[in-house]
Amino acid sequence: MNHYSSPPRISVVINTYNAEKHLEKVLDSVKQFDEIVICDMYSTDKTLEIARKYNCRIVYYKKEPFVEPARNFAIQSASYEWVLLVDADEVISDELRQYLYNFIQNVDDKIKGLKIPRRNFFMGRFMHGTYPDHILRFFRKSEIIWPSEIHLQPKVKGIIIKIPAKRRELAILHLADESIEELITKTNIYTTAEIPKRKNKKINFASLFYKPCFTFFKVYILKSGFKDGKAGFIYAYFKGMYKFIMVAKILELQDRNNKLEHKIIETND
Repeated sequence: MNHYSSPPRISVVINTYNAEKHLEKVLDSVKQFDEIVICDMYSTDKTLEIARKYNCRIVYYKKEPFVEPARNFAIQSASYEWVLLVDADEVISDELRQYLYNFIQNVDDKIKGLKIPRRNFFMGRFMHGTYPDHILRFFRKSEIIWPSEIHLQPKVKGIIIKIPAKRRELAILHLADESIEELITKTNIYTTAEIPKRKNKKINFASLFYKPCFTFFKVYILKSGFKDGKAGFIYAYFKGMYKFIMVAKILELQDRNNKLEHKIIETND
């Protein structure tokens, strides 16, 4: 067990780019932690003005189309070993803050990270189909490596445990309630960004059918998305569509590469 000669400390790390919409609520929820580090990609809105109001320490990272390339830099900019990584549209409850401080006072040295449940919203409703959506957001900064590819899980040298899903008072509150238009825009960007890490996986024509269908079934039926009415159906369908678009882009890339190889062979002949 850990024994501290001084009170344990926690750094909150937040990556930002034009994040003014929810940032004040987010910072208000984490202001009682020992440190807040904002890693900004040169925002042009009021993000930095809000951050300075809360006495955040601000570091900068070059602009990228998604956040993952900046994660490691942001995490290693923290002053303390235990880091709580929060997105600029996520709120931390007082119950979770107290839980985390109690956790690091009593945690075994073998434990290097903690997965926290998250409550997501769509069309103004809490989405049963995504809960508990456990995400690794609390960890020892010396034991984590965050891949720069989009949506890849961080690598941790040690044991990771979870806060039970039934402890809903400890869940991160995800304020983002994106419109369908916003989701469509992100889908195009994110599916393209995911291709490099998935292009060598087994994908065929049948994948266009069973992968989106299984995704819809998992979100709508297995995870009780049907409890969320029309919003739940639309969300589950949209998750299936995301999978369809990603598979279609990979098949398109494979087809283009095959045609290119045939042209090269024909030219050499």
